[in-house]
Amino acid sequence: MTLPVPIRSAMLASVPHGFLGREGGVSTGLVAGLNVGLGTADDPAAVAENRRRAVAAVMPGARLVTLYQVHSADAVVVDAPFADDARPRADALVTDRPGLLLGILTADCAPVLLADVEAGVVGAAHAGWRGAAGGVVEATVARMVSLGARPDRIAAAIGPAIAQPSYEVDDAFRANLLAIGHDADRFFAPGAAPRRFQFDLEAYVAARLRAAGVGRIDALSTDTYSDPARFFSFRRATHGAEPDYGRQIALIGLTGGGRTLP
Repeated sequence: MTLPVPIRSAMLASVPHGFLGREGGVSTGLVAGLNVGLGTADDPAAVAENRRRAVAAVMPGARLVTLYQVHSADAVVVDAPFADDARPRADALVTDRPGLLLGILTADCAPVLLADVEAGVVGAAHAGWRGAAGGVVEATVARMVSLGARPDRIAAAIGPAIAQPSYEVDDAFRANLLAIGHDADRFFAPGAAPRRFQFDLEAYVAARLRAAGVGRIDALSTDTYSDPARFFSFRRATHGAEPDYGRQIALIGLTGGGRTLP
């Protein structure tokens, strides 16, 4: 078996981590490849195998922890894995326990992996526009701080997500973000039609990380929408009127040191 090859960030090189796309999996059809989404119409056995491959590619032997993601600003502290039917409804998770591998699923939203190596604390966040605007990045940093991390020591990587040229939005979307604040106007460029705009989700998430005090940020600038061979994309599937779409996974964990699992 050939394992999938993760995309890695130099800023997180000292901790096991990786952003996986759709390559290297066993799923077929519309979700062909490394689909890890429990909510898809895929064969559950294929999803389970894809998840095993993802873990083996990033941190062999680790115990995977994922959430029931709901585009919220909620972040949870993880001490042990959850059963699939008991996953918290949240969009970020943090831990200081070696042996756990935190996983965030995306299909255009921005996956964010974070680490304070000195404190032995890592985090992962699912930052779509709604979660990012609501404060999921800040909530993740706050949860990491509760475990002993310091914002200025945290390094964060923003993985594959829909890029600005691929992300057209309407005037109502723009108005919503402008009302929230954070100087949001700078993240919009004029669209091809009147009252249409191109939104830079990656830059917006990076700005929220900086506002939360994160010291180092690596934006990988990899577009999920425009590369169907490598990545799943909700928006691309919607534009193609497809009834299902796959999810990719971003993973981060700790080995050695720190607190032990219960």
